[in-house]
Amino acid sequence: MAFEPSAAVTERYARLLVDFALGDGEGIKPGETVRVVGLEETKPLFAEVCRAVWRSGGNVIQQLEMSQDERFNLERDFFQIAGDRQLDHFPARYRRGLLDETDHQIYIDGTDHPRAMQDVDPQKLLRRQAAFLPLIAWQQEKESAGRLHWTIGLWGTEAMAAEAGLSVEHYWEQIIRACFLDDPDPIARWRETLAAIHRYRDWLNSLPIDRLHLEAEGIDLWMTLGERRRWVGGSGRNIPSFEVFTSPDWRGTNGHVQFSEPLYSHGMIARGVRLEFKDGLVTDATAEENPELVRQIVGAPGGNRLGEFSMTDARLSRIDRFMANTLYDENVGGPFGNTHLAVGMSIIDAFDGDAAAVPDAEWEQLGFNLAAAVHNDIVSKTDRTVTAVMRDGSERVIYAGGRFQTDADYA
Repeated sequence: MAFEPSAAVTERYARLLVDFALGDGEGIKPGETVRVVGLEETKPLFAEVCRAVWRSGGNVIQQLEMSQDERFNLERDFFQIAGDRQLDHFPARYRRGLLDETDHQIYIDGTDHPRAMQDVDPQKLLRRQAAFLPLIAWQQEKESAGRLHWTIGLWGTEAMAAEAGLSVEHYWEQIIRACFLDDPDPIARWRETLAAIHRYRDWLNSLPIDRLHLEAEGIDLWMTLGERRRWVGGSGRNIPSFEVFTSPDWRGTNGHVQFSEPLYSHGMIARGVRLEFKDGLVTDATAEENPELVRQIVGAPGGNRLGEFSMTDARLSRIDRFMANTLYDENVGGPFGNTHLAVGMSIIDAFDGDAAAVPDAEWEQLGFNLAAAVHNDIVSKTDRTVTAVMRDGSERVIYAGGRFQTDADYA
């Protein structure tokens, strides 16, 4: 029988996702509709999430999808059979109607076959992602207006644990610790954690930053923050999430960065990733293992531009192992926390204003990369220093030794 956490842990997890992670940390309201999405493998948490929604007075749109295995792998079969017109097909009316009916979305990640797509041509995957860019734009518009909230949870499986080189018991130990599910009241712990994240976020937003300089062994990277930018974090989206991040003006990125952590995508892994930027564009992308995966990502539309810069304070995260899962790997802690960059699509939440009122041409003028078909996070947890150059030319170290360097840290 496959390993499962206790019923108490699963119930806490579901309650955390429904009554905290949604609604910007406030949970759902009676009468609201939650779309719950997961594979068959996630059924224990999927079912408990549905029950938690009903207990809170909400409605559920259930989307429990068939598992992909060696005999039945329709997702892979589609990419092997489909022609260009099928790859580009976007069911606009169906997707628009489903989004209009949805107030919240919960995605439960988890599979017994994490490598089910590894033999698919990455160019086809990227082309399919590009076909769904209209849906991403609609979701961002509704989210910016405060009418859509979402979160992601993880149901660990033995196969996913193996991808990370862990036993399934140790994999779940990371999930339980990261989400504070070992606490009788994980929501209270998350409120405390988000309060700390908000302090760091608000402090960064109070600084008149012009440029950022990221330095470490193998890293010398300059980024321009850009106009109308803000730092974001602590919204409840993604459980767990310990990061404070923004989307810099991609045009002002110069230098190089060597990543200490693997890049994991669709059952494929690249190690020793190194990127070079000049005038905002990736000019060289290499990896010690599976360099082709990295080249495919940066070769996708908009994939050669910086979409995100993020910092996680070591005092917050309890994750200390590679999990072969972006949600966890981009929030890893350890002695020096982590810094991660994403190449591809910018994050609309980093705009300081009403995003719904911004025309497409203005996004381009501001240096937001919103037409990209990818958004891939790559992580470094080596000891790093981030120096902010202010608009008046003065400089201040804002992150070092795995910690934000606030006034309180200097005191």
